[in-house]
Amino acid sequence: MSEISFDDFLKVDIRKGTVTRAEPFPEARKPAIKLWVDFGPEIGEKKSSAQITAHYDPQELVGKSVLGVVNFPPRQIGPMRSEVLILGLHDLEDNVVLICPDKDAPDGARMC
Repeated sequence: MSEISFDDFLKVDIRKGTVTRAEPFPEARKPAIKLWVDFGPEIGEKKSSAQITAHYDPQELVGKSVLGVVNFPPRQIGPMRSEVLILGLHDLEDNVVLICPDKDAPDGARMC
């Protein structure tokens, strides 16, 4: 594991957002869901692709609070341009589980 400075960590802008829309993403190479996430008035709504199909259905994701890196450059994922990286962890079967706040916070709140 390589070390980074605290200043390097502060460069990563991680914000809380709320999923406003979610759809299956059959065009992706690996099973994924398209997400639209509202990160508040400063950042707005951003799109992402997340490989979370093992634990989540698109309809259950709407209204869910998530954390995302909002200052990475966009990436082309098949026909979709992913604008943020939604954060998750691998479970024991190597499937992704979303990282979510356990209490309410406003959309756009920065991780500290």
